[in-house]
Amino acid sequence: MDPTLRDSLDGQVALVTGGNRGIGREIVRGLLDHGATVFAGVRDPDADVPESATPVELDLTDEASLAPAVETVVATAGRLDALVNNAGVGGTGSGVADLDTAAFDEVLDVNLRGATLLAREALPYLLDGEGGRVVNLSSGVGILSDPIEDGMPAYRISKAGINALTVSLDRTYGSEGLIANSADPGWVATELGGSEAPRDPAKGAETPVWLARFAPDSPSGLFWKDREVIDF
Repeated sequence: MDPTLRDSLDGQVALVTGGNRGIGREIVRGLLDHGATVFAGVRDPDADVPESATPVELDLTDEASLAPAVETVVATAGRLDALVNNAGVGGTGSGVADLDTAAFDEVLDVNLRGATLLAREALPYLLDGEGGRVVNLSSGVGILSDPIEDGMPAYRISKAGINALTVSLDRTYGSEGLIANSADPGWVATELGGSEAPRDPAKGAETPVWLARFAPDSPSGLFWKDREVIDF
Protein backbone atom coordinates (compact mmCIF):
# COMPACT_ATOMS: atom_id res chain seq x y z
CA MET A 1 0.00 0.00 0.00
CA ASP A 2 1.36 3.39 -1.00
CA PRO A 3 -1.01 6.11 0.20
CA THR A 4 -0.70 9.72 -0.80
CA LEU A 5 0.04 11.86 2.24
CA ARG A 6 -0.81 15.48 2.84
CA ASP A 7 2.53 17.30 3.14
CA SER A 8 0.89 19.79 5.47
CA LEU A 9 -2.24 19.74 7.57
CA ASP A 10 -2.45 23.52 7.55
CA GLY A 11 -6.12 24.45 7.44
CA GLN A 12 -7.19 20.98 8.56
CA VAL A 13 -9.05 20.44 11.83
CA ALA A 14 -8.75 17.31 13.97
CA LEU A 15 -10.46 16.03 17.10
CA VAL A 16 -8.50 13.53 19.21
CA THR A 17 -10.18 11.79 22.13
CA GLY A 18 -8.10 11.21 25.23
CA GLY A 19 -5.78 13.95 24.05
CA ASN A 20 -4.31 14.87 27.41
CA ARG A 21 -2.14 11.84 28.12
CA GLY A 22 -0.41 8.78 26.73
CA ILE A 23 -0.70 7.99 23.04
CA GLY A 24 -3.46 10.56 22.57
CA ARG A 25 -1.26 13.38 23.81
CA GLU A 26 1.46 12.37 21.36
CA ILE A 27 -1.07 12.16 18.51
CA VAL A 28 -2.15 15.71 19.32
CA ARG A 29 1.49 16.82 19.25
CA GLY A 30 2.15 15.03 15.98
CA LEU A 31 -0.84 16.60 14.26
CA LEU A 32 0.13 20.04 15.56
CA ASP A 33 3.63 19.53 14.20
CA HIS A 34 2.08 18.95 10.77
CA GLY A 35 0.15 22.22 10.98
CA ALA A 36 -3.32 21.01 11.98
CA THR A 37 -5.71 22.81 14.26
CA VAL A 38 -6.24 20.24 17.00
CA PHE A 39 -8.95 19.82 19.60
CA ALA A 40 -8.17 17.43 22.46
CA GLY A 41 -11.26 15.65 23.74
CA VAL A 42 -11.04 15.45 27.53
CA ARG A 43 -13.44 14.69 30.37
CA ASP A 44 -12.04 17.56 32.45
CA PRO A 45 -12.04 20.88 30.56
CA ASP A 46 -9.16 22.03 32.77
CA ALA A 47 -6.96 19.07 31.79
CA ASP A 48 -3.45 19.84 30.64
CA VAL A 49 -3.14 19.41 26.87
CA PRO A 50 -0.23 20.15 24.53
CA GLU A 51 0.44 23.80 23.84
CA SER A 52 -1.58 25.17 20.90
CA ALA A 53 -4.21 22.42 21.25
CA THR A 54 -7.70 23.36 22.42
CA PRO A 55 -9.38 21.20 25.06
CA VAL A 56 -13.01 20.28 24.42
CA GLU A 57 -15.13 18.61 27.08
CA LEU A 58 -16.17 15.13 26.00
CA ASP A 59 -17.09 12.01 27.96
CA LEU A 60 -17.48 8.89 25.85
CA THR A 61 -19.72 7.32 28.48
CA ASP A 62 -22.10 10.30 28.30
CA GLU A 63 -23.89 10.34 24.96
CA ALA A 64 -25.29 13.80 25.66
CA SER A 65 -21.75 15.25 25.64
CA LEU A 66 -20.80 14.01 22.17
CA ALA A 67 -22.81 16.19 19.79
CA PRO A 68 -22.00 19.38 21.75
CA ALA A 69 -18.30 18.54 21.61
CA VAL A 70 -18.36 18.14 17.83
CA GLU A 71 -20.48 21.26 17.46
CA THR A 72 -17.99 23.22 19.58
CA VAL A 73 -15.15 22.15 17.29
CA VAL A 74 -17.05 23.15 14.15
CA ALA A 75 -18.35 26.40 15.63
CA THR A 76 -14.81 27.36 16.67
CA ALA A 77 -12.80 26.18 13.67
CA GLY A 78 -15.45 26.10 10.94
CA ARG A 79 -14.91 22.48 9.96
CA LEU A 80 -13.81 19.00 11.02
CA ASP A 81 -11.49 16.94 8.82
CA ALA A 82 -10.22 14.12 11.04
CA LEU A 83 -11.53 12.24 14.04
CA VAL A 84 -9.06 10.12 16.00
CA ASN A 85 -10.85 7.71 18.32
CA ASN A 86 -7.97 7.20 20.74
CA ALA A 87 -9.47 7.19 24.25
CA GLY A 88 -9.77 3.76 25.78
CA VAL A 89 -9.75 1.75 28.98
CA GLY A 90 -8.30 -1.68 29.63
CA GLY A 91 -9.81 -4.85 30.95
CA THR A 92 -9.01 -7.79 33.17
CA GLY A 93 -10.10 -11.37 33.62
CA SER A 94 -8.95 -14.64 32.14
CA GLY A 95 -12.15 -15.34 30.25
CA VAL A 96 -15.84 -14.73 29.81
CA ALA A 97 -16.68 -16.95 32.79
CA ASP A 98 -15.22 -14.45 35.26
CA LEU A 99 -16.39 -11.24 33.57
CA ASP A 100 -17.59 -8.53 35.92
CA THR A 101 -20.69 -6.98 34.35
CA ALA A 102 -19.98 -3.41 35.46
CA ALA A 103 -16.39 -3.58 34.21
CA PHE A 104 -17.54 -5.12 30.93
CA ASP A 105 -20.06 -2.30 30.42
CA GLU A 106 -17.42 0.36 31.12
CA VAL A 107 -14.94 -1.07 28.61
CA LEU A 108 -17.58 -1.37 25.90
CA ASP A 109 -19.01 2.07 26.67
CA VAL A 110 -15.66 3.82 26.27
CA ASN A 111 -13.85 1.73 23.69
CA LEU A 112 -16.68 0.88 21.32
CA ARG A 113 -20.07 2.44 22.01
CA GLY A 114 -18.69 5.91 22.70
CA ALA A 115 -16.32 5.82 19.74
CA THR A 116 -19.12 4.70 17.43
CA LEU A 117 -21.55 7.37 18.60
CA LEU A 118 -18.88 10.06 18.33
CA ALA A 119 -18.18 8.96 14.77
CA ARG A 120 -21.91 9.27 14.09
CA GLU A 121 -21.89 12.87 15.29
CA ALA A 122 -18.75 13.73 13.32
CA LEU A 123 -19.79 12.10 10.04
CA PRO A 124 -21.81 14.98 8.54
CA TYR A 125 -18.82 17.29 8.89
CA LEU A 126 -16.24 14.72 7.77
CA LEU A 127 -18.28 14.04 4.64
CA ASP A 128 -18.78 17.75 3.99
CA GLY A 129 -15.10 18.25 3.18
CA GLU A 130 -12.74 16.42 0.87
CA GLY A 131 -11.21 13.23 2.21
CA GLY A 132 -12.45 13.27 5.80
CA ARG A 133 -10.66 10.73 7.98
CA VAL A 134 -11.54 8.51 10.91
CA VAL A 135 -8.61 6.84 12.67
CA ASN A 136 -9.63 4.22 15.21
CA LEU A 137 -7.08 3.07 17.79
CA SER A 138 -7.34 -0.69 17.99
CA SER A 139 -5.04 -3.40 19.37
CA GLY A 140 -3.38 -6.65 18.44
CA VAL A 141 -5.58 -8.40 21.02
CA GLY A 142 -8.55 -7.63 18.80
CA ILE A 143 -7.17 -9.59 15.85
CA LEU A 144 -9.49 -12.48 14.98
CA SER A 145 -7.29 -14.25 12.45
CA ASP A 146 -4.37 -14.93 14.82
CA PRO A 147 -4.95 -13.69 18.39
CA ILE A 148 -1.72 -12.75 20.12
CA GLU A 149 -2.79 -13.75 23.64
CA ASP A 150 -5.73 -14.85 25.77
CA GLY A 151 -7.45 -13.06 28.63
CA MET A 152 -8.97 -9.56 28.82
CA PRO A 153 -12.22 -10.60 27.12
CA ALA A 154 -13.96 -7.23 27.38
CA TYR A 155 -10.97 -5.35 25.97
CA ARG A 156 -10.50 -7.93 23.21
CA ILE A 157 -14.17 -7.76 22.21
CA SER A 158 -14.11 -3.95 22.21
CA LYS A 159 -11.09 -3.80 19.91
CA ALA A 160 -12.50 -6.40 17.52
CA GLY A 161 -15.60 -4.22 17.49
CA ILE A 162 -13.56 -1.10 16.72
CA ASN A 163 -12.14 -2.89 13.70
CA ALA A 164 -15.70 -3.76 12.65
CA LEU A 165 -16.58 -0.06 13.00
CA THR A 166 -13.70 0.82 10.68
CA VAL A 167 -14.89 -1.63 8.04
CA SER A 168 -18.49 -0.48 8.40
CA LEU A 169 -17.55 3.18 7.96
CA ASP A 170 -15.51 2.36 4.88
CA ARG A 171 -18.15 0.15 3.27
CA THR A 172 -20.94 2.63 3.91
CA TYR A 173 -19.24 5.98 3.38
CA GLY A 174 -16.07 5.25 1.43
CA SER A 175 -17.87 5.99 -1.83
CA GLU A 176 -18.60 9.46 -0.42
CA GLY A 177 -14.91 10.11 0.19
CA LEU A 178 -14.51 9.03 3.83
CA ILE A 179 -11.19 7.39 4.70
CA ALA A 180 -11.52 5.14 7.76
CA ASN A 181 -8.69 3.02 9.12
CA SER A 182 -7.69 1.19 12.30
CA ALA A 183 -4.25 1.41 13.91
CA ASP A 184 -2.51 -0.99 16.27
CA PRO A 185 -0.02 1.19 18.19
CA GLY A 186 1.72 -1.85 19.67
CA TRP A 187 2.37 -2.46 23.36
CA VAL A 188 2.95 1.04 24.69
CA ALA A 189 4.11 2.18 28.14
CA THR A 190 1.01 4.09 29.23
CA GLU A 191 -1.33 3.86 32.19
CA LEU A 192 -3.18 1.17 30.24
CA GLY A 193 -0.15 -0.64 28.81
CA GLY A 194 1.96 -0.62 31.97
CA SER A 195 5.57 0.32 32.60
CA GLU A 196 7.01 -2.90 31.14
CA ALA A 197 5.78 -2.15 27.63
CA PRO A 198 8.64 -1.78 25.11
CA ARG A 199 7.27 1.21 23.20
CA ASP A 200 6.93 4.79 24.32
CA PRO A 201 3.80 6.85 23.55
CA ALA A 202 5.53 8.78 20.76
CA LYS A 203 6.20 5.51 18.92
CA GLY A 204 2.61 4.40 19.45
CA ALA A 205 1.38 7.67 17.96
CA GLU A 206 3.40 7.45 14.73
CA THR A 207 0.99 5.33 12.67
CA PRO A 208 -2.21 7.10 13.83
CA VAL A 209 -0.70 10.48 12.91
CA TRP A 210 0.40 9.05 9.55
CA LEU A 211 -3.13 7.75 8.88
CA ALA A 212 -4.57 11.17 9.73
CA ARG A 213 -2.42 12.61 6.93
CA PHE A 214 -3.97 10.41 4.21
CA ALA A 215 -5.02 12.43 1.18
CA PRO A 216 -8.26 11.79 -0.76
CA ASP A 217 -8.46 8.40 -2.49
CA SER A 218 -5.94 6.83 -0.11
CA PRO A 219 -6.50 3.27 1.20
CA SER A 220 -9.42 2.84 3.58
CA GLY A 221 -11.09 0.12 5.60
CA LEU A 222 -7.79 -1.45 6.67
CA PHE A 223 -5.85 -2.31 9.83
CA TRP A 224 -2.32 -0.90 10.13
CA LYS A 225 0.70 -1.35 12.37
CA ASP A 226 3.99 0.49 11.83
CA ARG A 227 2.56 1.84 8.54
CA GLU A 228 1.98 -1.64 7.16
CA VAL A 229 -1.36 -3.39 6.61
CA ILE A 230 -2.04 -6.28 9.00
CA ASP A 231 -4.87 -8.81 9.11
CA PHE A 232 -8.03 -8.16 11.09
